[in-house]
Amino acid sequence: MMDCFRGDGWGVGMGMGMGLGWIWMILFWGLVITGIVALVRWVVAQPGGAATAPGTASGMPAGTPTSTPLTILQERYARGEIDRAEYETKRRDLSGGQI
Repeated sequence: MMDCFRGDGWGVGMGMGMGLGWIWMILFWGLVITGIVALVRWVVAQPGGAATAPGTASGMPAGTPTSTPLTILQERYARGEIDRAEYETKRRDLSGGQI
């Protein structure tokens, strides 16, 4: 074991490992950061995750293609944009007078 050490105190095998250690450190932290970013993106993309907008049941803003005219009318009434009489009139119009 003593024969691998030179006068400067560094081993022959350790000199190369210590010299290139910074590359391994950069690779390690790069993988850690990439993993964290991938985990955050995955969590946000999950249904009901952080990507849902507050105030909407499905997380989709009002007026998206998944919203029906009656749903939009109910949201407008709930926000106070229209009064009860206007809501009832428009609801009857949208349902074809069946409600």
